[in-house]
Amino acid sequence: MRMIFRCDPALIDHLPRPVPARTALPDWLRAMPANAHSEIHRREIRTIKQCPPFVDAMAYGVMILLPCDIMVERGAFSWDWDVPAPATANHPRAPLSFHVAAQLAGAPFANGDKAAIKFNSFWTIELEPGWSLFATHPINREDLPFRLISGLVDADLFHDGGINFPAVWTAQDFSGVLNKGTPVAQCFAVPRGNPELKFESFDEAHARSYAHTVGEVLAKPGVYRKHFRARRGKLTT
Repeated sequence: MRMIFRCDPALIDHLPRPVPARTALPDWLRAMPANAHSEIHRREIRTIKQCPPFVDAMAYGVMILLPCDIMVERGAFSWDWDVPAPATANHPRAPLSFHVAAQLAGAPFANGDKAAIKFNSFWTIELEPGWSLFATHPINREDLPFRLISGLVDADLFHDGGINFPAVWTAQDFSGVLNKGTPVAQCFAVPRGNPELKFESFDEAHARSYAHTVGEVLAKPGVYRKHFRARRGKLTT
């Protein structure tokens, strides 16, 4: 799968490039202990830092990064981003724009009369035929003061305009700086088309395999990681 990112020539030297998600893992994950004491178990147990599905989800795909510092003061946003004017017509220059509250009316994540923010895109994204781009909140990143609204774009067809990323600002009392390079959207390519669903009960062989696999997982740590986790290839540019 090839993902092609393009930007306005006047901005090419001013924009942080999208990066593999595995290179943007948060500091809190790195700082987490691998083991912690459980009063219920009365012993040390592994934390989610040692859960491959948890970490692999966070490391999957690419991260779109905030292009500049955003100053936030209780819902008011400002920035000082001195970049050249884009050479392309109809191209955004501000890092943020907004969706009025009425556009979210009836949605469970609507925030009263408050507008949703929109992280403007400065990169177009082109995928190979038959693939769509799934964009979502950076996975397991509840520490971020916003919540991205997920979307699916047929980026094999729509790739000559930027894909913007709407989000609900969740930290209403936040005052400070949202730093340049903050991950704002986690994106990955997904094949288009509906899967064929098939349902079966276990036969004897599947029942034996189930009992054996689950027994191994319960008996010792690291079974999934050592025997079932696929090797991740290196991302090329």
